[in-house]
Amino acid sequence: MTKCKLEYIWLDGYQPTQTLRSKTKIEDDFSGKLEDAKVWSFDGSSTEQADGGSSDLLLKPVYIVPDPGRIGTGFLVMCEVLNSDGTPHRTNGRSTIHDDDNDFWFGFEQEYTLWNPETDKPLGFPSEGYPGPQGPYYCSVGGGRAVGREVVEEHLELCLQAGLNVEGINAEVMMGQWEFQIFAKGAKEAGDQIWIARYLLDRTAENHGLSINYEPKPVKGDWNGSGMHANFSNTTLRTCGSQDVYEAICQAFEPRIKEHIDVYGADNDQRLTGLHETQSIDKFSYGVSDRGASIRIPIGTVESGWKGWLEDRRPASNADPYMVASAIIATVKSAAVPA
Repeated sequence: MTKCKLEYIWLDGYQPTQTLRSKTKIEDDFSGKLEDAKVWSFDGSSTEQADGGSSDLLLKPVYIVPDPGRIGTGFLVMCEVLNSDGTPHRTNGRSTIHDDDNDFWFGFEQEYTLWNPETDKPLGFPSEGYPGPQGPYYCSVGGGRAVGREVVEEHLELCLQAGLNVEGINAEVMMGQWEFQIFAKGAKEAGDQIWIARYLLDRTAENHGLSINYEPKPVKGDWNGSGMHANFSNTTLRTCGSQDVYEAICQAFEPRIKEHIDVYGADNDQRLTGLHETQSIDKFSYGVSDRGASIRIPIGTVESGWKGWLEDRRPASNADPYMVASAIIATVKSAAVPA
């Protein structure tokens, strides 16, 4: 019999930012199919999700991919957390997504910072002071500019071997800051893939004696923050061919600023200041090719005759993609779209 390692992955109950947890289940001759991954349990009292007197919570497998980082046969199993009666736990953001027939497509641009625990600064920053100002680091090549590439490349290869739909990577504006992009047809799957990619990133950093910083403003001052821009579309946005429809959908976001900011990541006020390619956290704007707007209308959408997608630039790097998608879907569905 082949011994298979199934890594069950879930989100804990820590606030204001949930973190990943995982544990390994050994199965004999596992098929690799989601329907054959069993519901498992864990101690919710150790993850801020239950009290000790009634601590058993359930892990319901919802997405599975091969685990390329282990010797032998292994799988990464993304799970929803359920109460003992099978209902969604209060920390289960995935269960709040109402995406009928996977009509919504999402592309998340996940920024992050490689973090040196010895200096408690981004990788590449000197132990005292700062590197040269921003400018040469974005999409950079070469020593002293692109730092940590070996970690980034290893992570990319793991994601591709796992079958995740990574569409690209690049060095970002601050030294030690990088980004990967993932696209999926269906909001839940987009969130699943981002969380598994984050898991693989954290595990890769472990191997290099580093950690991953997802804070939206990891370095104070004149340095870019880290976001998780959410590119999204549904059938209407992909096919309408109407500027009026696009503007109606964008305008539906304005009265719902709080609903979005509440789930767009902790400490996002430090990033959404109106500087460094952001709009202020308490304001809303949209515009074609405007990276200083809350929502950018890509020029490709306009050139395609108003058929395409929108980009919400406000989500922070530490936001839960499930909750981001849930909020965006609810707002788009609320729009008074002209006939």
